[in-house]
Amino acid sequence: MTRRHVPWLLLAVLVLAQICYPLTTGGTRARLTVATVVLGYLLSVGHALLTRGPRAAVALVAVATGGGFAIEALGVATGFPFGSYDYSGELGPKLAGVPLIIPLAWTWMAWPAWLAAVRLTTPAVRLTTPAGRAPVAGTATPRWMGHAGRVALATVGLAGWDLFLDPQMVAEGYWVWRDASPALPGLPGIPVSNYLGWLLFAVLLMSALRPLAGPSAAVTGSRDDPMFALYLWTYFSSVLAHAVFLRLPASAVWGAAGMAAVAVPLAVTLLRARRRPADRPVPDRPGVDTPA
Repeated sequence: MTRRHVPWLLLAVLVLAQICYPLTTGGTRARLTVATVVLGYLLSVGHALLTRGPRAAVALVAVATGGGFAIEALGVATGFPFGSYDYSGELGPKLAGVPLIIPLAWTWMAWPAWLAAVRLTTPAVRLTTPAGRAPVAGTATPRWMGHAGRVALATVGLAGWDLFLDPQMVAEGYWVWRDASPALPGLPGIPVSNYLGWLLFAVLLMSALRPLAGPSAAVTGSRDDPMFALYLWTYFSSVLAHAVFLRLPASAVWGAAGMAAVAVPLAVTLLRARRRPADRPVPDRPGVDTPA
């Protein structure tokens, strides 16, 4: 098994764990939730390390894991920016009132959301690679796409996921708000401030990720297919699970609408790329290297 197969293997195990989720209850479901988050974390951080090297992986951990813990600890202590809430003890050990797996969840979805935004905001080109290695189809940052536009799309891509996540976790009793008003229609128990807080932290996270991760985080290629598959699996499986298995139809609708801003264009873009004739020439962009 090569390095390229590792993310696909982790993704397969993650998908299996998520398929089992609706089939479990109580403590078993809580333990499966923790295991799923750990798998997602290993998948995203491992992919960043294998495809872009230590700098990108360390940057992802610093801004998503470290930043995620900091914002959650602030939220639990002060009620800002998500609203006043508390975690139950079902998600494992806590530090400063925050279960240790919570920052891992931020990291899990931050990386695929970022790469999806990169893929959608850059035109397809062929990236040159170090001597002796074959070029791979990918994307490179054009002059017409500013960093702000990419950050905005990645922010929506990450924050939209919470329209699935919070209703599901609140329904399980993993956390609860002291004051859940005003709430979105059909989603009682979760204040609107929570979603605004997600947007705030997501934009800070995505703004810091690219400068810290380096230029390799601004290009995508075939090696990123596991992350695109993860993002699309999360979207389509969440819609199905909430609508059918978890009996949360309102969050199925809200989540479908929220994540669609990134998931639907990503799916269309990837399908179009697959249908492109294999012999169609793709222009080279000299000087843009895909990291080992």
